[in-house]
Amino acid sequence: MRTHLTRTVALVLFAVVGCGSETAGGAGGHSPAPDPAPHTKERAGQVAEAWDGSAAADAYSKGYYPMQGPVQRPEGGWRDAEDEEAYATQNFALSAELPKTHKGGKVTWQSGETLTLDLMGAREAYETLARNSGEGPRLTVTGAELGEMTQATSRGPATVPAWLFTLEGYDTPLKRVAIGPSKVPKPPIGPAAQGVSADLWNLGGVVEVAGNGRSVTVVAHHGACDDGPAVDVLETDGSVVLSGYMVGTDDGLCQDSLHAQEKTVELDRPVGDRVLLDAFTGRPLGPARH
Repeated sequence: MRTHLTRTVALVLFAVVGCGSETAGGAGGHSPAPDPAPHTKERAGQVAEAWDGSAAADAYSKGYYPMQGPVQRPEGGWRDAEDEEAYATQNFALSAELPKTHKGGKVTWQSGETLTLDLMGAREAYETLARNSGEGPRLTVTGAELGEMTQATSRGPATVPAWLFTLEGYDTPLKRVAIGPSKVPKPPIGPAAQGVSADLWNLGGVVEVAGNGRSVTVVAHHGACDDGPAVDVLETDGSVVLSGYMVGTDDGLCQDSLHAQEKTVELDRPVGDRVLLDAFTGRPLGPARH
């Protein structure tokens, strides 16, 4: 059964490292880890075969690729709806002089491996948070210092440098990662050709990797006249390939739009340092945007 959603919409929504769906709404779902469905298995196998043991996989295994967003809110979250609105609308005010740029920042993994990357200045980090200075509720930054935070990455948890912004009315800081991800190596396989599967769609990014690495929550897409999204998984020694597709598509006319829904996939073993891949795009998955 074919969906009539426009394929070019999916091409615009490619999930790449550092990029994902801006809407992760909808009720969450849970997908067990069966063998991939017949219509996703061939493509997933092609992606795994292309990546496993490739130069791209080797380069990816040495880089810094976050699996969660770069911001951590103050402990306990926002104190009221106005502050939550201010953060959502990126409405900030600055009442302090920000520190000057420091030199390189070091990423440290639990294994002891490290990687030094260019450090983002405090002003640049602030400007990624504060894109609005209009009317309405605001969060006021009263100071900043360089510190650290823990972040999930493609190589497991890591300690990364972060700018700690002091907010008026809060005892704990708003943290923003002070480095950017490594450049993604050129994938050894291209996107799925149109017609490979009527229902195979790209994923919108990673929402969460469980602390034990045994499950992954991603943003999956579906249309206006189907039964929702599903995600199949193909695990190999070098990769975890996730295939997003639509369930219950009909031959009737569909609205040319996509809906997004979180889906959790259980794995046979922890992700570890395996590459987490999107079957449709053939690229590594990065964090979903919220």
